[in-house]
Amino acid sequence: MRISTTPRFDRAIKKISPAEKKTLDSVVKAIISEPFVGDMKKGDLLGVQVYKFRYLRQQMLLAYSVSLDRTQIVLMGYGVHENFYRDLKR
Repeated sequence: MRISTTPRFDRAIKKISPAEKKTLDSVVKAIISEPFVGDMKKGDLLGVQVYKFRYLRQQMLLAYSVSLDRTQIVLMGYGVHENFYRDLKR
């Protein structure tokens, strides 16, 4: 399975700590093993799935999309809930 990222995702992970990056890596591995584990969004974000998890008592969100043939996952966004969906629509 191929994993690709968007520039928005790259900017978001550039700012996180190594410990948080390690947690994010384990979440990405979980998504690779079960691609449709996240919540499918509706409306403007149709086709985007969001996986929610906790890091240091704070809820973090990871947005991604899976190709129809399940060969590629595109990591689209990462961050806290505040303004997450608004920024993802841009």
